[in-house]
Amino acid sequence: MAIKITMPALSPTMEEGTLSKWDIKVGDKVSPGDTVAEIETDKATMEVDAADEGTLAKIVVPAGTQGVKVNALIGILAEDGESAEDAIKAIEDEEKKQASSSPTTAQPASPAAAPQKADASAPVAAAASPNPAPATAVPPASKAPVTDKGNRIFASPLARRLAKQNGLQLELISGTGPHGRIIKRDIDAALSNGTGKAAPATAQAVETPASAGSSSSDEQVLKLFNTDEYEIVPHDGMRKTIAKRLVESKHTVPHFYVTIDCELDALLKLRAELNAAAPMVKTSAGEKPAYKLSVNDMVIKATALALKAVPDANVSWLDSGMMRHKFVDVGVAVSIPNGLITPIIKHAEEKSLSTISNAMKDLAKRARERKLKPEEYQGGTTAVSNMGMYGVKDFCAIINPPHATIFAIGAGEQRAVVKNGALAIATVMSVTLSTDHRAVDGALAAELAQAFKKFIENPMSMLV
Repeated sequence: MAIKITMPALSPTMEEGTLSKWDIKVGDKVSPGDTVAEIETDKATMEVDAADEGTLAKIVVPAGTQGVKVNALIGILAEDGESAEDAIKAIEDEEKKQASSSPTTAQPASPAAAPQKADASAPVAAAASPNPAPATAVPPASKAPVTDKGNRIFASPLARRLAKQNGLQLELISGTGPHGRIIKRDIDAALSNGTGKAAPATAQAVETPASAGSSSSDEQVLKLFNTDEYEIVPHDGMRKTIAKRLVESKHTVPHFYVTIDCELDALLKLRAELNAAAPMVKTSAGEKPAYKLSVNDMVIKATALALKAVPDANVSWLDSGMMRHKFVDVGVAVSIPNGLITPIIKHAEEKSLSTISNAMKDLAKRARERKLKPEEYQGGTTAVSNMGMYGVKDFCAIINPPHATIFAIGAGEQRAVVKNGALAIATVMSVTLSTDHRAVDGALAAELAQAFKKFIENPMSMLV
């Protein structure tokens, strides 16, 4: 029986992607786990692995195609003993049958699922694995998944892997295997029918008159200039997603800001001492220090400890209730070509400074190479954006939902300060905390800012 290769969902809310490269050609045999293609999202390029065994009969979507919708057919595999012609005909007949099916059996259309222009982009959301799951049409399941006394859902290992890859929840899928066990065809059916996914926890993007009439707005701007005075550079996926999420954030999140000044002299002194005490380790390039702490590494740690000390601020706003996070996962803004990305240091409050430093160097390197996995940059409970290295004194950062806070870090500079009634010189860093007023009120934001300042100005407390 012919097997579909479909556009995988690399995150639960991904809508489309770019098929950047095919790693196999027509006639090549593949086995489960073999890399068949590379998909480019707004943030990274992911390898797509085969979930079935077969021979590539046809490439439906050529390499370089942009705006390929999730679950769209991109290739066809012929099973062992099946000719390429038979496989292609079987899939084409199935596609025609689905296209002509009645509204009672077809997936209902909604405004959000209507065909969009090529410049639409998918919002960043919770993490999912980059592997694909072919969507083979099967009859809808009628049995609920069977669980044991511990509420464990019975499912085959392949079904569990495919569900995880595509962001599906097994408890929302009915099983048709022996004794109600969830098997591969049930996952395929869920993908085909658009079921098995929980409702998004974050606020949905708000369509504004400006976004609805963007074409006419573009025309009005173009009329102001002669055609030989400009060139149009198309937006890439990252830039479109950044624009969409920032508009969403400013339209749905009521921001307010708290700015504090932190003295850095004690932190800079401790940083120098810790770096000098770093043991040497052998590498392929020779010996080097086991770590080299930056001010940003210590800012990440201070952010995590501040939220641990003020747990009421380590939250996310949901319409159904306040999500209180048990750990502090700090997203750190990293500038990359044509945009930025926020790789996440998970459980940062529990990690040592050296662990944070080495993890951040690795994440930043792979971020610039667009090699991060979705789970490494999606989610988080707060964020840090540091523009101090560019000489920026202070700024206000935009919250990245579902976060309720973000720390904007300015440059450390020598300033005149008053100590014990006398003028003195200190290295001072301005920090602006942006907060979601729905989740964090003014007094709570001030308490969080003071906790951050305390750790920065008494850095030894971060080592205890």
